[in-house]
Amino acid sequence: MRQAYRMIVRTTGGPEAIERELFDPAPPAAGEVLIAQDAVGLNFIDTYHRSGLYPAPLPLTLGVEGAGRVLAVGPGVTNVAVGDKVGSVGPMGAYSTHHIVPANRVIAIPEGVGADEAAAMMLKGMTACILAEDVVTLTPGQVALVHAAAGGVGSALAPWLRDKGVIVIAHSGSAEKAASVTADHSLHGPFSELAEQVRALTSGRGADIVFDGVGKDSWSASIASLKRRGMMVSYGNASGPVPPISLLELSRAGSLFVTRPTLFDYIVTREELDNVSARLFDRMQRGVVRAAIGQRFALADAAEAHRKLEARQTVGSTLLLP
Repeated sequence: MRQAYRMIVRTTGGPEAIERELFDPAPPAAGEVLIAQDAVGLNFIDTYHRSGLYPAPLPLTLGVEGAGRVLAVGPGVTNVAVGDKVGSVGPMGAYSTHHIVPANRVIAIPEGVGADEAAAMMLKGMTACILAEDVVTLTPGQVALVHAAAGGVGSALAPWLRDKGVIVIAHSGSAEKAASVTADHSLHGPFSELAEQVRALTSGRGADIVFDGVGKDSWSASIASLKRRGMMVSYGNASGPVPPISLLELSRAGSLFVTRPTLFDYIVTREELDNVSARLFDRMQRGVVRAAIGQRFALADAAEAHRKLEARQTVGSTLLLP
């Protein structure tokens, strides 16, 4: 077995807080699976755990998304076997060459989907699934504004919505990123101009729904881009958490609705996890969504990957390779 190591945080802080630590993987206990990881997905939630925005017990091994081969199974495990190609989303600990995961959170990867694709899409693609399908019911012809459309979630969400017949107005942080996005309208530029652009594209009406993973910097533009009684879906904090809001603000902007979903509340049970992952793999196998892997880093270079992600210098998904 190759030398095992993991990337840990002993004290919350910037990317420099990430350390490499050698360890000896323990045999999986009852109901557990040991995965030899081929690829690990990088996500903004990793930066929230590292910085302390989302508190977690220390020291912690970062990462919630990965894929590889089953190396060993604990007593009572029947859903996977040694040698199977699998992925996982949660619990934390994916920034590791070897990851022990509860068997009821392990997902078999179907034929035609590679481990690198799965690692890039487990969390981000499943998030796109629940945003497009479960948070609210969308019908053909409705208009959705998708922020960070060239990013990991956005690059899956935009085509998923279009496959449903939803009209997608995509917004990205640069002209280069906007050019990489397939949408009905792909915009870029300052947030101060966005609401006016959205209303120009919708004959003054505004978007039915906004999917916003940017957070603090985009909040005002998102609210101003919505139609009367529109839905604001805030699912991330790439630029920092949204500041406290007043319910009167929602009233004055047109009796708006707001929700703050997280994937893990939609995959609590095994049945829910299977349902969401099956829909994701179906869209991947049909070519509706693709793992847009924009960059790869060695797992040992996780700190540099965090710096690039937080500086918005990445496109699509980013992989860490053990």
